[in-house]
Amino acid sequence: MDALTAALKVAASGLGAQSERLRVVSENLANAQSTGNTPGADPYRRKTITFQSEVDRATGGSLVEVSAISRDPSDFPIEFQPGNEAADDKGYVKMPNVNTLVEMADMSEANRSYEANLQVIKQARDLISMTIDLMRNQ
Repeated sequence: MDALTAALKVAASGLGAQSERLRVVSENLANAQSTGNTPGADPYRRKTITFQSEVDRATGGSLVEVSAISRDPSDFPIEFQPGNEAADDKGYVKMPNVNTLVEMADMSEANRSYEANLQVIKQARDLISMTIDLMRNQ
């Protein structure tokens, strides 16, 4: 397999991984204020994503794959909201363990990684196209 095809395969695996990462971050942001439905119930628990590198035998390149999507075991912050339906008898509500600043930074990083992989695919496509044009002109 040639180097351009290998580059396309590696970049495509990166696109898939970053796309999944963006999905997880978006889900976390969408549920950043999702409390439980009953007093004392646990709210939304932040999801985390883990990647692993896998060597592609055909190309020899390292592909990226999602190895796990798990839940963040950190404690829930507690806020005083006596009117909330999830408030306990003292008026405290367990809030999701989602930090929007962390999620926004993670989203920005995933977006940049996605764009970098997309640029690799565009460059490889252009090089393949130029190679075909050179072969036609001979």
